[in-house]
Amino acid sequence: MSPIGIIKPYFAENRFKICIGLLSLILVDGLQLIVPRIIKWAVDDLTAVNVTAGALGRYAAAVAGIAVLIGVFRYVWRLCLIGTSRRVEEGLRNRLFNHLQMLSAAYFDRTRTGDLMAHATNDIQQVRMAAGMGLVALNDAVVMGAAAIGFMAYINLTLTGLVLVPMPLIAVSARFFSRRMHRRYQSVQASFADLTEAIRERLAGIRLIKAHNRQTLETARVRAASASYMGENLRLVRVTAAFFPMMLLLTNLSMALVLFFGGRMVIRFAITPGDFVAFISYLALLTWPMMALGWVTNLIQRGRASLDRVNAILETRPAIQNAADARRLEAPRGEIVFEHVAFTYPQGGTPALADIDLRIEAGSVLGIVGPPGSGKTTLLSLIPRLYDPVAGSLRVDGCDVRRLCIEQLRAAIACLPQEPFLFAGTIRENITFGDPDVSEQRLIEATRSAALLETVNGLAQGFDTVIGERGVMLSGGQKQRVALARCLLADAPILLLDDPISQVDFETGEAITQALRRLAGRRTILIASHRISALAFADRIIVLEHGRITAAGRHSRLMDLSDYYARTYRLQEIEEGRDAA
Repeated sequence: MSPIGIIKPYFAENRFKICIGLLSLILVDGLQLIVPRIIKWAVDDLTAVNVTAGALGRYAAAVAGIAVLIGVFRYVWRLCLIGTSRRVEEGLRNRLFNHLQMLSAAYFDRTRTGDLMAHATNDIQQVRMAAGMGLVALNDAVVMGAAAIGFMAYINLTLTGLVLVPMPLIAVSARFFSRRMHRRYQSVQASFADLTEAIRERLAGIRLIKAHNRQTLETARVRAASASYMGENLRLVRVTAAFFPMMLLLTNLSMALVLFFGGRMVIRFAITPGDFVAFISYLALLTWPMMALGWVTNLIQRGRASLDRVNAILETRPAIQNAADARRLEAPRGEIVFEHVAFTYPQGGTPALADIDLRIEAGSVLGIVGPPGSGKTTLLSLIPRLYDPVAGSLRVDGCDVRRLCIEQLRAAIACLPQEPFLFAGTIRENITFGDPDVSEQRLIEATRSAALLETVNGLAQGFDTVIGERGVMLSGGQKQRVALARCLLADAPILLLDDPISQVDFETGEAITQALRRLAGRRTILIASHRISALAFADRIIVLEHGRITAAGRHSRLMDLSDYYARTYRLQEIEEGRDAA
């Protein structure tokens, strides 16, 4: 789709309001063009000393009446046209966000959050300005400009020809500068994205910056990003600073020609003083269309550059999407089978997983251990199709996940990521995902299973305690247990837990392990954990090393089969014994 095609549906949807707005705008322009004619009649009557107080009153009343009508129609066009531009802004932002949610995890691995924030704010704002005031300026440049020239030609064709002498220069300069402005606007928007990312990242890490006394260094980095943004804007200003004064110069040149040649025509009685005053008034009205031509070029180039950037995202297709003949996952049981599965991240390098053969029966518990970087998180990420295998097949309930409806597949899975994410709301909203239909009893039960209920009861506001951005008011262990309660509350037959007790003490970890043990047989549970004691109850445990399964079995068998498993278990046993003492 062309960039302009993105906003066409919003114009089509609001075409009735746009038509009313444009009609009102044209009426405003027409009414403004009548005023100089009234002034002409008044001046001619005054010059001929052939006017009464009553006539002057009628002239004044006509101008006042036109002013009232201009005010009414100006209100209507602003309501319709500017209102439509706001609807374009809203629709485009919603469409962008909806599309971002459809994109695959790999897209966000390579795209900075600051870039996306700049697209959703500054870029869309520039599109809104082009769709609103850009349309108004374009209408004024065409309609009022043409009408003013027509009225001037009616007064005197020769004088009008002199006024139009600079017009070709305006057209040439607009074409010359518009290309340069487009390139500069793209650079400005890209620099704004860099600045947004720099500020966002440092505000998110403000506590770490203060703890390590890095304020001066980080301030310098933000200052450098800000200076780069300012530099790009100054390079843009060098273009616009030449463009707009040129428009005024050409307009004032027309005024000089009118004063010289028009004044001589008045002296020779070729035109009346009223015609001369009216001509100058029309030239003044023409000044805005000439300026509007520059402004609309400015707005359209800004909007076009921003639209190109937004369109680049909207044209990005998700790497993972439903197959044309995607199957529904009816009554999911939770059986999972890996067959010769291999996976390498898009950035390349060493395969994260290689030749994974694994069968997990419905309702069974699988423990996954291995050193950091062995592929535990990657293996869990393949099941809900955050990524797809590059080789082999992964089946859920006997069907390849690439043939299943993604929404239903993910609805059958509850995930606890290694780094739990909390929203800036209450504990209740975070556990229930804001679902008001969750009963208090279910909420309490999930919280108890996550060993969090005692903590919640100790808070003044209980479940309604606001935890701040990313759960800043909670400890690491409390954040992890809130995220775990969210998973346990979900009515999903498959439970994926990535290091669920890594940030809690031994006693709390035991309580969580007991809760998970009670779920065995009712859900298929996959637990990746560095703490081996938490996996002793699993039906089977696999050891991952360098992306491969090097051993599999129950705890007692792995103590004999895997040197890594036995060594790690003994070291943790010593550590846990010391902590218990």
